[in-house]
Amino acid sequence: MSAVRILIVEDDPLIATDIAEYLEEIDFQVVGVAYDSIQAFQLLQKEKLDIALLDIDLSGPVDGVDIAEYINKNIHIPFVFLTSFSDRATLDRVKATQPMGYIVKPFDEKSLMTTLEIALYNFAQAQQEKPAALSIELVNQHIHTPLTEREFDILRLIYDGQTNKQIAEQLFISHNTIKTHISNLYLKLDVKTRTQAIVKIRELI
Repeated sequence: MSAVRILIVEDDPLIATDIAEYLEEIDFQVVGVAYDSIQAFQLLQKEKLDIALLDIDLSGPVDGVDIAEYINKNIHIPFVFLTSFSDRATLDRVKATQPMGYIVKPFDEKSLMTTLEIALYNFAQAQQEKPAALSIELVNQHIHTPLTEREFDILRLIYDGQTNKQIAEQLFISHNTIKTHISNLYLKLDVKTRTQAIVKIRELI
């Protein structure tokens, strides 16, 4: 539950499998893989997600841009497009959805990782319309079981858009310890994803 929960929408099974295997190794939990728009909508409605990776061409009347519009209206999570299209008409449609990233195939794993990390960071920053003081005292006033100092440190970094790996490196503690702390603070905040945690903290401050 503590990893970044991602949905992959990709109609090529080989590409989807490669992406899923890579992301599982670098701090992401692949909640589902959708090969068409029907599966994508089902997973979006069913699962709690932090981010989505969307192919545009899904070989049907509904494409990745349509799915992005649905996310904006109903799910409110960041998404990144992964596509072989870079023509002007497609870019104009894509820009209207305000994605957090756009990757043109073919791509390498490093660019995928970098784009997703930046997307999470930018989304977290976008939730902070104005600077506000986030303090452990403020958070603990609004929850039944208070956060520990370490849990608050991790929450603050999540709020800043950091991944588990980045948090572990910054706090000099193990990846598994980070996961344990995040699971505990999710329980205390009564949330299930990073996005929900960010939104809840934003409401508090």
